[in-house]
Formats: sequence, structure tokens, C-alpha cells
Amino acid sequence: MSFDLRSHATGLSAAVVLGCAGALGACVTADPPPLDHERQAAQQAPHIEPRRSLAITEQPILARFSLERVLDQLIAGSGVTGLTSTALFQQGWDVFNPGPGLGAGPHCDDTIDPELGPVLNGYPFTCRPAPSEGAQASCDPFAAGSACAYIPIGLFMRFDLAPEDGRHCGEYRIVYAKESGRTEGQNRNLVILEAAMRNPHVNQGLRGCRKLVQAFAELSDEPDLEARADVLEDIYFDGHREFDPVVLWSNFGDNPLDAGQIRTNQFMQPDAPRVWSLRELKLRKVCGATCTLQLVPVTAKVNPYGPLFADAAATTPFQLELADQLPSLTAGTIGGIGLRVSDVYNSGQSEAAGAVLESQFAAHFAPPGAATSTFRNELTTRLASLGSALTPDEVVARAQAMSCAGCHRFSNNAAIGGGLTWPPSLGFVHISERDVDLEVEDGVTRFKISLALTDHFLPDRASLIADYLADVPRPVRPADAPIGNRWSH
Repeated sequence: MSFDLRSHATGLSAAVVLGCAGALGACVTADPPPLDHERQAAQQAPHIEPRRSLAITEQPILARFSLERVLDQLIAGSGVTGLTSTALFQQGWDVFNPGPGLGAGPHCDDTIDPELGPVLNGYPFTCRPAPSEGAQASCDPFAAGSACAYIPIGLFMRFDLAPEDGRHCGEYRIVYAKESGRTEGQNRNLVILEAAMRNPHVNQGLRGCRKLVQAFAELSDEPDLEARADVLEDIYFDGHREFDPVVLWSNFGDNPLDAGQIRTNQFMQPDAPRVWSLRELKLRKVCGATCTLQLVPVTAKVNPYGPLFADAAATTPFQLELADQLPSLTAGTIGGIGLRVSDVYNSGQSEAAGAVLESQFAAHFAPPGAATSTFRNELTTRLASLGSALTPDEVVARAQAMSCAGCHRFSNNAAIGGGLTWPPSLGFVHISERDVDLEVEDGVTRFKISLALTDHFLPDRASLIADYLADVPRPVRPADAPIGNRWSH
């Protein structure tokens, strides 16, 4: 999962009592008891068609979700005046330039370590100035023929990321790709807006999310593409029934739960060595004499700093935390594997390149020539106590698959023990903007998604949603654990 809600759990009851505060977890109302026909409908598991309800990539639908329209609505909903969509876009990319840059927000080198250089959360945070992503700080994405234009390539419904106590209703995403990436393999960049949806009936727990989940489920049975587009447009821009719009500034991190974020998959380095870099930001409302919106870099969740896996004189707190999660890491199915990482251990970047060892956990856990380690011994003992046939190396390989760099590249087709092979991305991305990857289904052009999605994750999510709508009991998990049992992105 992409954020840690544990620190907010104790404040949930207070948020319920206080009522409306205009953000996630804030406005609480009560529904009447369900009618008999509602009970009957809830007992019938619906058919969920993943490419209609969970991963929508048809170009005619996505044409309604331009980046400019979305940024305009984020600004308008925030009440901030004098800020343009172009200025917000440019400030977000200026984050990756050394300061002072535009002087409109934070920068990659705001904190300097004498040995590591720029850091975030105490770990390396590499600047990527021009001609890489930072160059977009001086580019207008909405000008005719712009070199930094972006196109929408996917809408993703992630109810599986809703926590068990229903403090929010999961994430609802829009994926954008730099238009140049359609034809230029070395000039690609993706931006993923991941809105955490406020539960308007948080006192009812997960049941308070039902009407929103049902709206997505019903898209599976709607054959008319324009009708499906109308429903999605309503959900994202207007708000479905009592739910806020997905496109609301506070859904991207500025709320009592600190939930939601914007992530980037960056690959705009024209010169070798080229490194896919995955980063995470929050959209914050910052007020002084006046208020503005800023994109602020934060840790990339479930991406522990690679050297934390290295041997030490004694097993470290991070290593003990990972060992405590062996029950999840030793699951017998791809969808059952999970990892949770305290944010103190998360890096601000997940670097996916063979020459960059920072994000390759196995390279630190088992460097060449290493025979044993205190951490390896700890894992061996714990695995034996669980009766697991997995090896410590396979456990670390599974932890790697939970990270951004692992799931996107390092773990593609990797054996992870227990007879399992981690399913592949499309080389790096899980949805491709490239013209050569376009698909045509029922006469409609759509963007291609990975085998990891089509063969594993989407079927798992579809099953979970069908069971939820049919009131099938779920395994008992902590209140803040995601119902899909996956803390990773």
C-alpha cells in the first residue's frame, strides 16, 4: 500500500465526532437500514469485468480526462486564487531541480548530507535537472505542440486498498503519460494521480463505500461505451451521489489521514546511464499571507532503502520488522504476498536500473562471497518455526517484488520460491502509452496493460469486489490493513 495509516488510527473516533471538516474522514452521516431488495441484491455476487470496471484504458473514454481539466478542477476546488494549471505543473517538476529554481516550492537538495548529498528521510534523493524531468519546470504542457504535453492513458479503481475499518474507500487513479513516449523510447514519463476517497459514512465502516463500489461494478454490464464514460465522468469530476469527486485537491494527501498521493515513473534521461526512477509526492495547501497548492516530495512507500538489508553485528530493527512479516511474505499465491514497511525505513526514490544497487535488496542481503549473516540466521530460524520451505533468499526476493522497482522491473519473471514466478510488467510500466502497444477491442482503441495485471492482480481485485458486494466475510486483519492484503502499490 502507498501510505501508512497507523498513526491516524487513534484519531478516527474524534474525526467521527467532529463531523464535517471538508476532507477525508471528516463528514459523517447515517444511512437508513437497507431495504429488503437491497439485502437481496447484496447477497448476489455480481460479475466484474476488469477492463470495464477496474482498468479502463479505452481512448474515447480517456479523452474526457485531459490533464488541464484535472489540474483546473484541483485548483478551483481548493479555493486558491491566482494559481494556474501551468504554474502548478511547473512547480511539481521543479521539485527535481536544485534550489532555488522557481522559488515556488521544495527542491531535491533542500536537505544535504555531508556524505550522501541530497537526502529525503535520511536516504539519497537524486536530483534530475535538465535535460531530465526538471526541464519541464520551464515548459508549458498546454501550449500547442508542447514538448511536455501529457495524455491520459488509464483509469484504475483500487477499492482493494481501502482499510478494513473503512476509514476511506480506497484509491481511484488517473494515469498520464508524456506524449513523446508514444514514439520515443528514451523520452518517457508517467504521472499517476492516486486519490484516496473519503467515506461519507465512516461510522458504517466499509459498508459506507458500497454505493461507490456498486457504481464501478455496474459498468461491467453496460455495453455502451459512451454511457460508461458518462458514469466515470460523473464519479471523477462531479461526485457520485454523496461521494466527493475523485478530482478534489484534498484527496491527494492533504487530509486528516494523509491519504492519497501523486507518483511519477521517470525516464527522461537522454544520456547513459539511464535510470527509471519512481517517486512520490503529496499535494498540499500551503498558506502564509496567501494560500497556494504545492507538490511536495515524500517517501516512496513500501520502498525500504536497499542497504538496510545488509549484514550487521546484530539483527537491526528494520530486519526484525521484516522477519515479523514472514507470515505474509510466505503466502502460497502471488496475490497473497504482502509487505508493510514503517516509513522511517522508506527511501524517497526507487531506482530501477541494473547498475543502481540502492533498490536491489538481494545485492545487499547476499553480496558476492558472503557465506552467512545475522539477518540470514534470523530468517532461517523464523522460517523453520513457521514450517516454511522457503529460503531467506526467496523471502528477500519476495520483499523486492513488493517495491516499486521490483514490481516494475527487477522481479519480472523471477522465481520467488514455493513454485511461484513473479508476473512481468511491460518491460517497466504496467500500462503502456506507446503506439506500438495499442490494442483494438470491439473496434475501440485502448492502451495495453501488463500480464501481471491481466492474469493476476485484476482477477484478484474483481473477486474481492464481488465478494464484498455479496457480503462474503473476509479474513480478520488489523483495522488499518488494506482489504486486499497488499500494502504495495
